[in-house]
Amino acid sequence: MTRIIAGQARGRTIIVPEEGTRPTSDRAREGLFSSLAVRWGFEGSRVLDLFAGSGALGLEAASRGAAEVHLVDNSAQAIKNITHNAGVVGHPKVHIHQLQASTYLAQAPREHFDMVLADPPYDFADVDELLVAITPVLADDAIVVIERHIDSPEPAWPAEYDPTGQKLKKRTYGIARMDMAIFEREVHD
Repeated sequence: MTRIIAGQARGRTIIVPEEGTRPTSDRAREGLFSSLAVRWGFEGSRVLDLFAGSGALGLEAASRGAAEVHLVDNSAQAIKNITHNAGVVGHPKVHIHQLQASTYLAQAPREHFDMVLADPPYDFADVDELLVAITPVLADDAIVVIERHIDSPEPAWPAEYDPTGQKLKKRTYGIARMDMAIFEREVHD
């Protein structure tokens, strides 16, 4: 059973696809969102959840006060579950997109998102290309979180991320590793 951990929808149960996804555990979401809340907060933020699966990451952000959340997944079953879960959370500005992440990013609004949460399959080989594709949709000082298997290679962050070289601390939860970076457009314009 998966639940929303905090915020206006706290404790509400959401469904996860029976197969084809690897939902982020409640423990991992709680740790990640506690870290993000302390450093950035969610109130008024515009959040993009790529490879959304059940939508748990984006819907957690919505419950915690995000102004707008976009959930992207290419699986019809995942979209069905996300649609149900969005109804459970009841946030008026949740947008659901049944598309490949790369297709969505190519048409997404530029310089728009304050936070991107990406949880691609562990065997997804194009993480570095994904980070490049995410870059145009980020607002200045946006946070990007990529969930990977603990043994996966570290992502090659583009130059606009962590330009001072002060990488954010990685978080690990069981076999999951959360790599995080801050995007700073103005430093490189």
